[in-house]
Amino acid sequence: MSVRARINDLYTRRLRARLLRGPLPRHVGVIIDGNRRWARQMGFEDVREGHRHGAQHIARLMTWCEGLGIGHVTVYLASVDNLTKRASPEMTFLMQVIEDVVRERLTAPGANWRIAPVGRLDMLPSSTAEVLKQAEEDTRGATGPELTLAIGYGSREEIVDAVRDLVLEGAADGKSLVEIAETVSAESLSAHLYTAGSPEPDLIIRTSGEVRLSGFLLWQAKGAQLYFCDVNWPGFRYLDLLRALRVYAAKSPAS
Repeated sequence: MSVRARINDLYTRRLRARLLRGPLPRHVGVIIDGNRRWARQMGFEDVREGHRHGAQHIARLMTWCEGLGIGHVTVYLASVDNLTKRASPEMTFLMQVIEDVVRERLTAPGANWRIAPVGRLDMLPSSTAEVLKQAEEDTRGATGPELTLAIGYGSREEIVDAVRDLVLEGAADGKSLVEIAETVSAESLSAHLYTAGSPEPDLIIRTSGEVRLSGFLLWQAKGAQLYFCDVNWPGFRYLDLLRALRVYAAKSPAS
């Protein structure tokens, strides 16, 4: 190990030890961005390979978060816009990558994570939706952190679906439109979101230097700290995560 590597390792271990004294977020959301830019920088002829490396990197993120005691992680894999606007061959490639990574890494022996796919899964290829639903079923009894995979996701669509479900539930109970309207509240709507039952994110990280949320957990993120870093997602290191957590701890009311 070089001198620089040893110094970096010592710095990382000291920063981790300090962060473990708290406060740490219960729930971290990650907008993974920059896969194709990373692939170009690395010299790949087919920049879609960045999606493969990016998807595989999620398992490392989960290992890091589990080691830090973070119990909930939500990863933004693909938006509704991604599925409708990007060229079909790229989306076909990405869906196959997601299937492979879910089967081979995220639900592999030793990966004790509860998988929860959220979004409009009916927009996905049937094979991808089936893999995600099977992963959710197979990991239901896992005792490790919860990994929510937002795919075919958009906050506007999520809120629209929540309102629709709330109205249909009231109609099924025989309520009039006026009675249904009287039941609408932030709490009742939250109970119909895709993420109902999970804590709201405390920290949202976006990679690649983009400074926007792109429709990610807009309802749930009202109290979240936002952290933007220039690193493209497949190159995001443990040290980069620790630095994000350091900023979170410094700004947290509990600090």
